[in-house]
Amino acid sequence: MIFDSILGLFSMDMGIDLGTCNTLVCVRGQGIVLNEPSVVAVKRGTNRVLQNGNAVGLVAKEMLGKTPGSITAIRPMKDGVIADFDITEAMLSYFIRKVHRRRTLIKPRVVIAVPSGITAVEKRAVLNSAERAGARKVYLVDEPMACGIGAGLPITEPTASMIVDVGGGTTEVAVMSLADISVCESIRVAGDDMDEAIAGHMKRTYNLMIGEQTAERIKIEIGSAAPLDKELTMEVRGRDMISGLPRKTVVSSEEVREALKEPVGEVIDAVTRALERTEPELAADLVDNGITLAGGGALLRGMDTVLSNATGVRVRLADDPMTCVARGTAVYLENIELWKDILESDEDQS
Repeated sequence: MIFDSILGLFSMDMGIDLGTCNTLVCVRGQGIVLNEPSVVAVKRGTNRVLQNGNAVGLVAKEMLGKTPGSITAIRPMKDGVIADFDITEAMLSYFIRKVHRRRTLIKPRVVIAVPSGITAVEKRAVLNSAERAGARKVYLVDEPMACGIGAGLPITEPTASMIVDVGGGTTEVAVMSLADISVCESIRVAGDDMDEAIAGHMKRTYNLMIGEQTAERIKIEIGSAAPLDKELTMEVRGRDMISGLPRKTVVSSEEVREALKEPVGEVIDAVTRALERTEPELAADLVDNGITLAGGGALLRGMDTVLSNATGVRVRLADDPMTCVARGTAVYLENIELWKDILESDEDQS
């Protein structure tokens, strides 16, 4: 243990937010040094990553939906967990290599944030992938804890802090106090489901087939959870499902909002369930402390408004909500000896 601490003084330790849509890497003392899509381009029928193992992240995302028959762009994370073990390992290895660049001969210690609802088998898969990708020692931390710390919440104090982290594959809802999670709800409904809802609406209403990148762009540009002061429109291009030919149409923010009602409603239900299970004294704290909204889904217009209206509790948007989890892992790295007791490591899982 002492030897590991001494090694830690010389290694480039890193925290990783291994997300369904994006992977962020923090280095101790440097902050966020990498933020790239969780996408890998491989030769179809194999697990061989293209471009000498470098077709990962931004390079691979450019290929999504546009690859020829011999190439496929894969998102190896599904609903916040590993869907493809080998590809995730290749992706992690690329990101660790890119950040580490062999600046020291000592392999890094790595803290990885994982959804609170994943199974022991899924945790083991994350640990194994990180170890084989080049980590000396791997620690896992629950995403809501990392997110709460990254958002600047006083989670170590004897008062309730509530975080709602709407990511790409999962939504994490947690009430925390005294450096532990009191109540947690983890649902596999988040940003990806919003994109799918928009794509489904375009099929049903316009007989127009669109790709996931187009659906995401619609969500970002005109998507909302609550009525807007000035409603928006957007020109959308795709493939006509009847003629099979390229076509464009115009959609409005009102119809996109209607399409998003179901996934947004499921997020609200998860928050409501968590509040109903919260101890009365902690619930009383939340009247004053409110709810903090984080993750990429927090950027959906009006998300804070609909949550506040549904719960009657004040909702605030975290500063830079997309990086809260990654920033939280950086805090764990800075104080790894102090936090070791609540971090799950490869030793605990063996």
